Amino acid sequence: MPRFAVIGLGRFGHKLAQLLTKAGAEVVGIDLDPDIVQRDRDEMTLVLRMDSTDQQALIAQGIDKVDAAVVGIGTDFEANILTVTTLKQIGVPRVVARAGSGVQGRILERVGADDVVYPEDESAARWANSLMMPQFESFIELDSKHNLVQVPAPQAFVYKTLRELELRPKYKLNLVAIRRLESPDSKPGEAERWKFIAVVDPDEPIEPGDVLVLIGSNESLARLPKE
Repeated sequence: MPRFAVIGLGRFGHKLAQLLTKAGAEVVGIDLDPDIVQRDRDEMTLVLRMDSTDQQALIAQGIDKVDAAVVGIGTDFEANILTVTTLKQIGVPRVVARAGSGVQGRILERVGADDVVYPEDESAARWANSLMMPQFESFIELDSKHNLVQVPAPQAFVYKTLRELELRPKYKLNLVAIRRLESPDSKPGEAERWKFIAVVDPDEPIEPGDVLVLIGSNESLARLPKE
C-alpha cells in the first residue's frame, strides 16, 4: 500500500488527502491548526498537529519512510521552503510543493522540491492520480474517474500481441494507440524518432520501448503491471 504525507490541510491539501485515501493509500495529514486536525481526524489514516520543519518529530512519526510528501502550505512561504528542505534532508524520495507563483515555484525547485504544483491551475484529482500511478508519462483527465494516459509498456506485455493481452476483458482498458521508436538502436546523442500507430492490429506484438496510449477508469489503470 502506498504511503503519503500531506502537509498543510487547506483546500488543496485536504482534497488531495481525501482522494489519496479513497484510492486506497495510507495518508498522514499534518497541520498546525488544531481545528483542522480535529476536522480531518476521521478522513485519513492519521492526522497530526505538529511543526513540519522539526526533523526529529517527522522521523518519530515515520514521515521519512513515506513514498512521497506533498507540502500544501499556502499562507507561509517561509514554512513551505523550510518544510521542503527538511523533508529532503530526512530522505523523503519525492517531495511535491505548492507554489503561488512562478517565482515561488523556481525557489522551491532550487531548495529540493521534485515537483511543483500550482493549485490555481491544477486539480487535486490530477495530482492524486500522479502520486498513485507514477509509472504514467502523462494524464489527460476526462472526468473524476477516467483518464487517457501514456505508459511505457510493462515488461510483462513485451512480445505479446493485443489479442493475447486481452486488455478489455482482463483490465477493462482500451488501447488507443502505440508510440514506437523508429530506430531503437540509435546511437547516443541522436534524436529519437517516433512513429504513431493509431490503428493497432490485434495480432500486433508489443515491442521493447513501446509507449501505450490507454483509456480507462482510474481503478482499471491502477491494476496495470508496474513492470
